[in-house]
Amino acid sequence: MSLIVQKFGGTSVGSIERIEQVADKVAGFRQNGHDVVVVVSAMSGETNRLIALAHEIQERPVPREMDVLVSTGEQVTTALLAMALNKRGVKAKSYNGSQVRILTDDAHTKARIKEIDDQRLHADLNEGYTIVVAGFQGVDEKGNITTLGRGGSDTTAVALAAALKAEECQIYTDVDGVYTTDPRVVDGARRLSRITFEEMLEMASMGSKVLQIRAVEFAGKYNVPVRVLHSFQDGPGTLISMEENSEMETPTIAGIAFNRDEAKLTIAGVPDMPGIAHHILGPIGDANIEVDVIVQNVSHDNTTDFTFTVGRNDLPRAQEVLEKVAKEINAREVESDSKIAKVSVVGVGMRSHAGVASQMFKALAEVGINIQMITTSEIKISVIIEEKFLELAVRSLHSSFELDKEPVNENAA
Repeated sequence: MSLIVQKFGGTSVGSIERIEQVADKVAGFRQNGHDVVVVVSAMSGETNRLIALAHEIQERPVPREMDVLVSTGEQVTTALLAMALNKRGVKAKSYNGSQVRILTDDAHTKARIKEIDDQRLHADLNEGYTIVVAGFQGVDEKGNITTLGRGGSDTTAVALAAALKAEECQIYTDVDGVYTTDPRVVDGARRLSRITFEEMLEMASMGSKVLQIRAVEFAGKYNVPVRVLHSFQDGPGTLISMEENSEMETPTIAGIAFNRDEAKLTIAGVPDMPGIAHHILGPIGDANIEVDVIVQNVSHDNTTDFTFTVGRNDLPRAQEVLEKVAKEINAREVESDSKIAKVSVVGVGMRSHAGVASQMFKALAEVGINIQMITTSEIKISVIIEEKFLELAVRSLHSSFELDKEPVNENAA
């Protein structure tokens, strides 16, 4: 027997009919001899409904009380699924985060897991119970209910899998795996049989919504194999693990990621002097605004143009901060552009393959796309382009790197 942690998101448990279907799936794993711990989200739309109720009462709800409120959504789902399992003759118990004792810090609405008490879970598993745990929530040292932020059920599942030393953490969602890019943009997008934690982390950070970034970080840190599967369609899904596939030739590029949620700010005519970058970005950081791509160009008149990107929703606040900074340092002007997007090629194969950047830039040039900014890491190259060219860029890169083709099996001969 092996222990498997399974997570079902809001759409997977969005109705009684779907909860019954999930119960059938979990019961099937029990019949095959597996121990199962199930993590569930609130029914789809429920968290938004609860948040809306809070805002009817208070414009800025107290974070502690907000956590008490929104955590009730998962409790409903856990109880209903446990009932459905018991109806099928599968012994099941439901637990909320505090009952398991998923201990977190006290940062309400965005808490981070510190430790998990697995004794009660192991005792129940030894007695033959299937355990249903509320995702997204925990408890702090003082007994206050906390929540892990949007998408936190993924993190709960991976953390439980790590604590219980599960064989695999299965994330069930409305897609059948991780694709080389968004199938809605590229018809030839291909489901990956496996991908490394590093690649998945880059894909997630670049806009792929299949898995929450924190969950991928957790899985990589504790080496928890994660498999992305479709909730109601059979298939192998995509395995996310530490190891590259030794049976296959490692492809140079695993996928093309993109993000429309980008905006660009430029402060021009900045004095070229030590510490100026901190003078510009310090106040941006103090305003809790995350900066992504940064480019600095020095002019012949001893001034520099400093350009960086932020999330599109942060643009108004960032521009307001930058206007104040510009006056303080006597910069010439501040410009902004919200009609940009970021496109990235991602793959651990870059480490052993030269010419990836050249091939990327050539593919974009051939379809007339101008690159505004470039940033790189060991396994990723990202470019900022005009948003109107985003889908053309993704299709061109997907074709150039032949991502629609299956990797070559080295042992086929």
